[in-house]
Amino acid sequence: VQLVESGGGLVQAGGSLRLSCAVSGPTFSSYGMGWFRQAPGKEREFVGGINKSGGSTSYADSVKGRFTISRGNAKNAVYLQMNSLKPEDTAIYYCAGRRVYSNYDMGPPYDYWGQGTQVTVSS
Repeated sequence: VQLVESGGGLVQAGGSLRLSCAVSGPTFSSYGMGWFRQAPGKEREFVGGINKSGGSTSYADSVKGRFTISRGNAKNAVYLQMNSLKPEDTAIYYCAGRRVYSNYDMGPPYDYWGQGTQVTVSS
């Protein structure tokens, strides 16, 4: 299974970005997925997760109300829509996944990780 993120870049504070994570393999609809980020000098932190059907999501308090996770099972992709970006959102963003058997299970801990995409928010 391979995960490839895209969509990162440089944006001004208050702006928006949409990250995508393309997942290889025929069983994507069975995967709980998550987004994480890691800023320089800091530990990796959980951003949010989505269950395999896409009907349930969870978010870190720091992004709740600003970020939205969605998925397109027909496209083998998961997305992270980021609005009202702040300089403290600057980080490398990673998607992650794990095959799950319950629709209540969003995945963690995750077995598969992407290589990350850089998001930089200027003030």
